[in-house]
Amino acid sequence: MVQTFGNFVEDESSSPEYLAIGFSSNSIPLKQLWRNNGLSASFVADFLIPFFPVAKDEPDAVKQRGRVIGAVRYIANELLENAMKFSDEASQYPISIKLDLRRDRLVFRTTNAVDSQQIAPFQAWIQDLLSCDTHERFIQQLEKNTQEGWSSSGLGLLTIINDYAGIPGWRFETIQQDPPVATVTTTVQLPL
Repeated sequence: MVQTFGNFVEDESSSPEYLAIGFSSNSIPLKQLWRNNGLSASFVADFLIPFFPVAKDEPDAVKQRGRVIGAVRYIANELLENAMKFSDEASQYPISIKLDLRRDRLVFRTTNAVDSQQIAPFQAWIQDLLSCDTHERFIQQLEKNTQEGWSSSGLGLLTIINDYAGIPGWRFETIQQDPPVATVTTTVQLPL
């Protein structure tokens, strides 16, 4: 069974320029991998630098490249953190991130296994996110975190949408019946 939400982008593999990284969930505990997300996100962002060449006498181009690299670093880090945090380790399905460089946008794609008991609540959260005013939701989440604590801030995807104009989408897919394994692929489009 396959279900999609939001503006999910299929992996067309039409872009000749892409970077893909995979993490095995059975080699070391995900909590140890999670600590390296910033390093992985920086690697993904640095991959793009040659594709945005600028001369030193083009200050606007330098600033634009800096904004894109910063956005890529933030988005990649958030998507990797979520993929690892919510991955079903029992499935031993790998976690992956891929960045496609297209003419008018970048497309981020993370895939991880998801606990079948968490699919319905996750999809309800997605439906709610897609129907809300994300700027208002950001303020509400800040207030909630201030009152209840910051154990799970819930601000990453809202920041991707509000601050970076990221366009999210999700695909849930059952890839194995016995034992059951389901995956979620999250895509974020970043217009250039």
